[in-house]
Amino acid sequence: MSTTGASADPLAALGSLPGVAESVESVRKAVDRVYGHRVMRRRSNEVTSEAALRGARGSAALSGADWALEEVRRRTDFSGDDEARVVGAALRLTAEAGQLLSIWRQSPLRVLARLHLVAAAGRDDEVGRPRQAGEPVDEPLIELTPPDAAEVSGRLEGLAQLVIAGSSAPALVTAAVVHGELLALRPFVSHNGLVARAAERIVLIGSGLDPKAVCPAEVGHAELGRAAYLAALDGYVSGTPEGMAAWIAHCGRAVELGVRESTAVCEALQRGAA
Repeated sequence: MSTTGASADPLAALGSLPGVAESVESVRKAVDRVYGHRVMRRRSNEVTSEAALRGARGSAALSGADWALEEVRRRTDFSGDDEARVVGAALRLTAEAGQLLSIWRQSPLRVLARLHLVAAAGRDDEVGRPRQAGEPVDEPLIELTPPDAAEVSGRLEGLAQLVIAGSSAPALVTAAVVHGELLALRPFVSHNGLVARAAERIVLIGSGLDPKAVCPAEVGHAELGRAAYLAALDGYVSGTPEGMAAWIAHCGRAVELGVRESTAVCEALQRGAA
């Protein structure tokens, strides 16, 4: 995303794109409904824990490890093969995200480095820093040509400046831009999709839209499917108003589907079935 131009608050400017206000309002109403559920008054911690598990499963599915929820719940060893390592990374990131909320607004690049360190544990000097010139990107599910290291550095700094400066933009818009920019840049040598979705999660929680972390957008992204995810990302990468609006709307639908998932959890808890 370009941070140049006449607008002093480019994120807020995105909120005026056609259809974005409707997406923002729809998400807000959906979030309000689940937070108003009677189960949330007494058992919100259980809903949060279940949302974290389901969100991690969804994020892993988009990175090629589409395991059944019960398999994720059952397993304790995530070192056996590539898929197991992806699921383990997604679970670690979901747990770590909640520990980084207070740091995000002051030092988003530090948070991103930490997220990559957590996701890609064991990759020596490639871990926890943006990729350098000549280093390849291992992100096979995203086929777009990644920008070179110099462009990555400049755009990461621009994104960090936007986060630190703050914005009057709705949380959905900010979260979608952070998510989309990280997918477009693929700033690390690996695990960029997992890191991007964890960063989206941090923005949604830290903004106050979803303070109890019960609206896992990762669930919705997985449910909408990889093809729709990549098509929406193409819109973001295009930089056109229509493409940006389509990406934000896609992220909004993902949040709403995450809300639906947690509403079902609330209903199950109310019935004593979960």
